[in-house]
Amino acid sequence: MNALSEATVAALIVLGALFVLLGSIGLARLPDFLTRLHGPTKATTLGVGALLLASAIFFSSCENGGISLHELAILFFLFISAPVTAHLLAKAALHRQAMVDDGRRRVRARKECQKGP
Repeated sequence: MNALSEATVAALIVLGALFVLLGSIGLARLPDFLTRLHGPTKATTLGVGALLLASAIFFSSCENGGISLHELAILFFLFISAPVTAHLLAKAALHRQAMVDDGRRRVRARKECQKGP
């Protein structure tokens, strides 16, 4: 393994760890569900992607010289599935919030009808 690939692997590991840390802090500190959803889907996905890319470079340069496809397959499925999952979670949260708001409106309307003119 040459110095350039070692430096690239080290930089990707540090960058990935920083992104994962940032995503975890965002998950813990942001105020509501929809803003908390950004931490894991954006920063953590990039962090895990950088770690997987570092692993692919490391194992590609250590073994027979071939490209390590296992990490690249995981990286591909991560980048395809994370936005879809985040979209479905956001749609479910919006749907649930709409149901809660609609229920509150119905309760208010019943109370107003019971008060009468």
